[in-house]
Amino acid sequence: MWMIGPLGFTAPLLLLGLIALPILWLLLRAVPPAPIRRRFPGVALLLGLADEETETDKTPWWLLLLRMAAVAAAIIAFAGPVLNPQQREPGSGPLLVLLDAGWADARDWPRRIDRASALVEDAGREGRAVAVIRLTDAPEPPAFQGADAWAGRIAGLEPQAWGPSDLAGWAAALPEGTFDSFWLSDGLEHPGRETLLAALEGRGNLTVFESPRPVLALKPAGFADGAVQVSALRLPAADPVSTEVSARGLDPAGIERELARVTLDFAAGEAEAQTALSLPPELRNRISRFEIAGVRSAGAVSLTDDSLKRRKVALIAGRDDREGLQLLSPTHYLRQALEPVADLIDGSLEDVLLASPDVIVLADVARLTQVEQDGILDWLDEGGLLLRFAGPRLASSDVSRMNEDPLMPVRLREGGRTVGGAMSWGEPKTLAPFPEGSPFHGLPVPAEVSISAQVLAQPDPDLAARTIAALADGTPLVTRKPVGEGQVVLVHVTANAEWSTLPLSGLFVQMLERLAVSTRPAAPEAADLEGQIWVPEVVLDGFGVPQDAGEVAGVEGAVLAAGLPGPALPPGLYAGTDRRVALNVIRPETVLTAATWPERIVVEGLETAREQALKGSFLAAALGLLMLDIIAALAVSGRLGSRVGVVRGAVVLLALALVPRAEAQETDTFAMEATGAVRLAYVMTDDSRANDISEAGLRGLGQTLSQRTSVEPGEPMGVDLETDELAFFPFLYWPVTADQPMPSSAAYSKLNDYLRTGGLILFDTRDGDLAGLGSATPEGRRLQMLAAPLDIPPLEVIPQDHVLTRTFYLLQDFPGRYTSPTLWVEAAPPDAEQAEGMPFRNLNDGVTPVVIGGNDWASAWAVTAQGGPEFPVGRGYAGERQREIAYRFGVNLIMHVLTGNYKSDQVHVPALLERLGQ
Repeated sequence: MWMIGPLGFTAPLLLLGLIALPILWLLLRAVPPAPIRRRFPGVALLLGLADEETETDKTPWWLLLLRMAAVAAAIIAFAGPVLNPQQREPGSGPLLVLLDAGWADARDWPRRIDRASALVEDAGREGRAVAVIRLTDAPEPPAFQGADAWAGRIAGLEPQAWGPSDLAGWAAALPEGTFDSFWLSDGLEHPGRETLLAALEGRGNLTVFESPRPVLALKPAGFADGAVQVSALRLPAADPVSTEVSARGLDPAGIERELARVTLDFAAGEAEAQTALSLPPELRNRISRFEIAGVRSAGAVSLTDDSLKRRKVALIAGRDDREGLQLLSPTHYLRQALEPVADLIDGSLEDVLLASPDVIVLADVARLTQVEQDGILDWLDEGGLLLRFAGPRLASSDVSRMNEDPLMPVRLREGGRTVGGAMSWGEPKTLAPFPEGSPFHGLPVPAEVSISAQVLAQPDPDLAARTIAALADGTPLVTRKPVGEGQVVLVHVTANAEWSTLPLSGLFVQMLERLAVSTRPAAPEAADLEGQIWVPEVVLDGFGVPQDAGEVAGVEGAVLAAGLPGPALPPGLYAGTDRRVALNVIRPETVLTAATWPERIVVEGLETAREQALKGSFLAAALGLLMLDIIAALAVSGRLGSRVGVVRGAVVLLALALVPRAEAQETDTFAMEATGAVRLAYVMTDDSRANDISEAGLRGLGQTLSQRTSVEPGEPMGVDLETDELAFFPFLYWPVTADQPMPSSAAYSKLNDYLRTGGLILFDTRDGDLAGLGSATPEGRRLQMLAAPLDIPPLEVIPQDHVLTRTFYLLQDFPGRYTSPTLWVEAAPPDAEQAEGMPFRNLNDGVTPVVIGGNDWASAWAVTAQGGPEFPVGRGYAGERQREIAYRFGVNLIMHVLTGNYKSDQVHVPALLERLGQ
């Protein structure tokens, strides 16, 4: 490439054509030879006449310059001008571009893609084959192809949520032969880097690119000294700096938002910063992840699991603790095991039920009153865990003898069984290995654990299925049965050491953890994870965004215990039979180490002046000059007639040269169509069937509005969140599908602006399940993810006096094809009061920005091309009545968004009349 200042030429020999410009000057100035004069007397008759059209005898100098400039612009264009070309030593042979493409690259990923694209473009101009690889992928020989084949694929590359882990494998996968390499490093030391470096140097020249921006990472949060311990890492450790960490989770309405924020201060030269975050248990248990504010990286996100959540456990003993005999107390060993990892609740059974504990432990409690039993059954229906321990009281009672007690998993034999004494049935018994399907499966059974007494279960058909732990002789040690959404577990020995040595062993604590009675305050050990298949629920992408795990396969406990994130083990939240474990990119023992390169390796930054090809610009300039030449030639020859004609010709040609792009025309067409009438719009999804139903539904609602109100909507329009302007539409209907992709950051920015400026979005999960706000359906879970980045105010189930109940029709139900009674709207302000004599409160004057439900309103509104209902609703007259109420809800909704809470202003009428003296 030949350079002139910042301008380079890929084909500089074509510039020799500029030498021919003087020849063009001579050719254009040449005139035909002078005519021979012949006298003819009749010519005298023509003297004094003037020609209406004149023609110059030679080309004017300024027109010559215009034509030479046009030819020069064309010559320069075909010479391949490039602004700010990258000056590198010309290479030959293939070129390999390596991207670490891990979590540390995500913070400046666009700059890395720009750099890689520039390298590929350079190789394309030099005619070199190119291969681009991500070192976070599984090693395989790189495929060298033409630069054009990679130009469109580089933009689609994304970083992974883990770092390069098999660089030695990539070194072995490199092909033989000579090629140059460009390595875009994340600046961190990774295992096997030296091996790959040596392999690349052995095949050709190597250049390394690194970003000067610091790397920030967040360690897993822990719980100690009554507070959440938060710590972060940075590289390099330079000047003092502060960063903020946000704790995010679900609020009581089921909407994800920021629950707390804490500041971490890095001291000068310190690579780690720590702080403590004190939160009430209810708020702490809601936290699902911590993230460094403003940093888009999987390493800047720390998912939380059961190790951070302390369950509320109520301990109730059948007899009081005896002073001075703590070791004989029924709850002594339970307190020792649970105090470090759970919030213990003391009190009577009726009192602790009011606190909604997660677990209730009854230590040798035999009989309960009817009120206590009914309260526990209601609590079990909501998912509670009742853990009972045997003892002398239970053994001597008649509880669950003839008939199975509702709060016992099995029927019991009268009395108990004593082993190992003078009147015993033999030696003390040991535990049998825990069977598959038991929550204790995989736990090692200590040989020193022995059982000297127990309560025996009556033989029943369900006894084997309900036994989750047994003695070596096959008698049940722990039994369990489900009750409602909860479960009842009975340990057939005491909670102290009177009947067994189990409470004295570490197995006792592990069994409590497996039953989800307690949680570990630290990372689980390999033994805690082995023997189970762990299914991912949530996984992180390279930018730290949580996503539904979808079809990601489960992993064995031994693999999860290794804790090495990779393609087969993405960072995320994994669920087992008894607990959930978070696998984060950064582990508690992680230390960030900077990569060190030998002095012989050239290390450059990512900053570069972007190359810009000017061929198109010069060709456009040449075309414009030729257009001007046409006008000038017509003017010189007198064919334009007047100056007005010259101006008109110039305007026409200028208009042709400045024709708006098709995109702008499409944008203008969309804007004119959207603003030509009141338009009801729907969000287009990847599901064409859902889009058709939405359009038909809004068309039917529009017809109803035209018939019953003064609003006459135009045809409904579909909206692409990524490209279309939302401000044209007062109302958006958003059908939620289970596999709907997440909008981009730019789309969410537009959505938040739309909500803040008076727009209303109706989210419809179309599942009839309480607006889909829970996790019962795929659509409900997808709605949680879609709505998380939106600036949605606090929500509440629509109250009976909300303006939507009376905007046009008086309504109390809001059915669609389904009749779920739950509809979520913006919560009323705390100071909303009911005016005297008025049936409703003085609500705020704004419009709720979102309405969330799951009744599939579009299907209830949908009409065919002939105007009839497209889908059935209910049966007979009741179904048509349901469809009518659905239409009325739609009318109320549109009138609400178009007129605001004008109905609420009726509360001001008495004050206005008083001012007017009426």
